[in-house]
Amino acid sequence: MTTPPLVFITGASSGIGQALAASFYDAGYRLALVARRTGEIEAWANARQLSADRYRIYSADVAQTDSIVAAGSACIAQQGLPDVVIANAGISVGIDTAERSDLDVLAQTFATNNVGLAATFHPFVRAMVQRGSGRLVGIGSVASIRGLPGHGAYCASKAGVVAYCESLRGELFNSGVKVVTLCPGYIDTPLTQGNRYGMPFLMKAEDFAGQALRAIEAGTSYRVIPWQMGVIAKIMRMLPNAVLDRAVQGRERKKRSGEA
Repeated sequence: MTTPPLVFITGASSGIGQALAASFYDAGYRLALVARRTGEIEAWANARQLSADRYRIYSADVAQTDSIVAAGSACIAQQGLPDVVIANAGISVGIDTAERSDLDVLAQTFATNNVGLAATFHPFVRAMVQRGSGRLVGIGSVASIRGLPGHGAYCASKAGVVAYCESLRGELFNSGVKVVTLCPGYIDTPLTQGNRYGMPFLMKAEDFAGQALRAIEAGTSYRVIPWQMGVIAKIMRMLPNAVLDRAVQGRERKKRSGEA
């Protein structure tokens, strides 16, 4: 009897991570679900009546390198080497560089969104190369395309995700391991529900997850979801700086840490 494929997902307690878990489970995968809030994953799994032999939950904080590396090693020991690893965990907080405390927010954002992504992949890279197959998936954002006022930490970190995954893709070329970069537009999750600005082409998390699953299985190197945001992203990328700077003036900024 063939063992079902395995997907390892960080940030699986809510939002995109939870939606991805549902899509992969429905597609026949076994799940390795990672988050700090493991109780929320367990409650979700029970509510969906997931088969106990098809999922395991691992407690880890991706901002703590040893924590997420240990979770990856535990997954290999308990469930085997995953077929897909999705570095989804991330934070999104506004910053003001004039505020000293926001420098710590910036550092935490990079620790989670960038170092945490690389640390998520780390336990699996060599073993996947030796096997000659696998998918390493980085969740970026359309916010990686151009910097927006008040979004410096998030935009910079997600631009880093895209560049890092591009570098890793080149390193693993012809190894059989595919690196997939997914850049969501505006997805209806707890991360975006507090935004105080317009969110064009707002997409349900489950709809995003369905499209993401297909892109991951196809080994697509880079995909913006939904496609309409991909068009907007291309236009924004081509805008001269002077035009972009004027266009974003007066736009509401992302809430800073602790801001109501």
